[in-house]
Amino acid sequence: MAKVGTMALDGGDPRLGGHEGEFAGQGIIAYTRPQMRALHDPSIQFEEYWYYSRQTRAEEDAFRAEDAAHASHGILSTIFPTKSGTGNVVTNGEKGEALVPQTNISDPTRRASVTDEEWTNASRAVRTATAGAVFYLITTDILGPFGLPYAFATTGWGPGVALYTVFGFMAGFSGWLLWHIFMGLDSYQYPVKSYGDLAFRLYGQPCRYAFNLLQSIQLLCSVALIIISNGEALSEAVKFKLCYAVCCLVWALAGFFMGQIRTLQKFGWLANAAVWINLLIIFITMGVAAHSSPLYSASASSAGYAVNPNLVTPDSNGNYPPLQHSAGLPDPSNFGASVNGLMQAVYAYGGAMIFVEFMSEMRYPRDFIKGMWGAQLFIYVCYMLYGLFMYAYQAQYLQTPSYLGIAPYAWQTVGNVLAMVSALIAAALYGNIGVKVLYNNIAVEFFRAPPLTQTKAKWIWVAIIPIYWSIAFVVGAAIPDFSGFTAVVSAACILQFTYTFPPFLHLAYNIRKNALRPDEGYDPSTGNIVLHDTGMKRLLRGFMAGDWYLNVWNVIYCLGSLATCGLGLWAAIENLILIYAVPQLNAYGCTSPLDVSS
Repeated sequence: MAKVGTMALDGGDPRLGGHEGEFAGQGIIAYTRPQMRALHDPSIQFEEYWYYSRQTRAEEDAFRAEDAAHASHGILSTIFPTKSGTGNVVTNGEKGEALVPQTNISDPTRRASVTDEEWTNASRAVRTATAGAVFYLITTDILGPFGLPYAFATTGWGPGVALYTVFGFMAGFSGWLLWHIFMGLDSYQYPVKSYGDLAFRLYGQPCRYAFNLLQSIQLLCSVALIIISNGEALSEAVKFKLCYAVCCLVWALAGFFMGQIRTLQKFGWLANAAVWINLLIIFITMGVAAHSSPLYSASASSAGYAVNPNLVTPDSNGNYPPLQHSAGLPDPSNFGASVNGLMQAVYAYGGAMIFVEFMSEMRYPRDFIKGMWGAQLFIYVCYMLYGLFMYAYQAQYLQTPSYLGIAPYAWQTVGNVLAMVSALIAAALYGNIGVKVLYNNIAVEFFRAPPLTQTKAKWIWVAIIPIYWSIAFVVGAAIPDFSGFTAVVSAACILQFTYTFPPFLHLAYNIRKNALRPDEGYDPSTGNIVLHDTGMKRLLRGFMAGDWYLNVWNVIYCLGSLATCGLGLWAAIENLILIYAVPQLNAYGCTSPLDVSS
């Protein structure tokens, strides 16, 4: 296990001294069978993960070559993902249906009776998602295109296009880094189930805890934000005739049912629908914006007001300033407003936070890269065109979300209703991953809960989902202007998972991988790990061997990302200070924050 301390590679195999992990003192040699190891055993080193990952990748490639149905779908499997799959389970060495162990393999005392085939089948059985499902899951997961026009209105034509392009490409590059690490650390014997598992295998247990905590906070906040924002949208759609607290509670209750979908493959069709709904909202908003004026009455919440109130303040006769476009920053003196606007664009690439969870449920993780780049290209082209179009027609009067900035109330309501459905699907996805992170890292590890493939676990899932959504509702409802608070959390979490952590993890992975010589590695017959040198010498060789330029770039990229995250935090906190200078409403009352007449 490559912890922070062992990055210097200054030790041999810690298991050679005797019995390790949960089975110490039981007379069982821990390295003989992977299923006899603790779920997160710190004594397992990189070389063992690497050995089993190559076996798994070779097996997956063999399965894929035999999977005629998968190969024949081609592009259609991406556009119309199948509803479900059986995973790569095997029986008597041949691919097909197989029983996974029905004993609770989370309990170390019961894993001794599990055969090697049953152990690997338990891992294979949950891997059913396809590249097509991943394409739609990624494009559903992102925060949507409806904040991007606002971003262009606060940054201008040039900076907006340049920054959105750079961040889009780097988000794809980060996805490639995560995929590369996953392919070298995941296996049927030691499956990677979450982002935190990568951190654990490269930097140790404290790093895993930190990653899981940040990811859990962000996912819970994302679900809470959608509950509150959908509540606001519903209150506006019914013209504030329904109590605001009830409007929010409706979506929490809807999550009780939507959250019962457990596998990501089954989410494929819902994600498919969400993408087409978003495209429909885009086309409607563009059409209406091209044939009507902006919603001048809401100028106090527009991008122009955030940049410089004079840009949207009417004169003494009640006439609003004409549309104003900017090649550069609209107001260089208000840099914070531009950074806040830019964050709206950057968050559209926030899906990397759950890329690892997507890969962990894929039948062929090698296909992830195809689905990921396809999704990133779709996000970039469609959303860029939409943002530029809306900026051209509404300029400084753009709202976030953009469909609320069109003047005809009927079309605002159409956008609201469609967006509520799409957002609920996205919230269900966030909740799905959030519950799995908590279940696998708390319930399974500390309370020996059964894996989610077993019947008992399915009933536990049914019970956990309402609890998770209830907590999200309570948290979101209790904090006034929750969207402002979430901006701070997003800057601290989403940007890290997309831009800072991937190069940070890949640097450690590349050093360990490149330092391996042909006659070094893990010997499964003895459990020994053969290394001919240790310490700083090995660390430097791993850094400079092979694609050393990628290691250099990872260092620069990680530091640059940290600086960007710092800027985002500063801008979000400054904005929050301004917001809370005025008393804010929470979602425990009946008055909607959008009801200006109250």
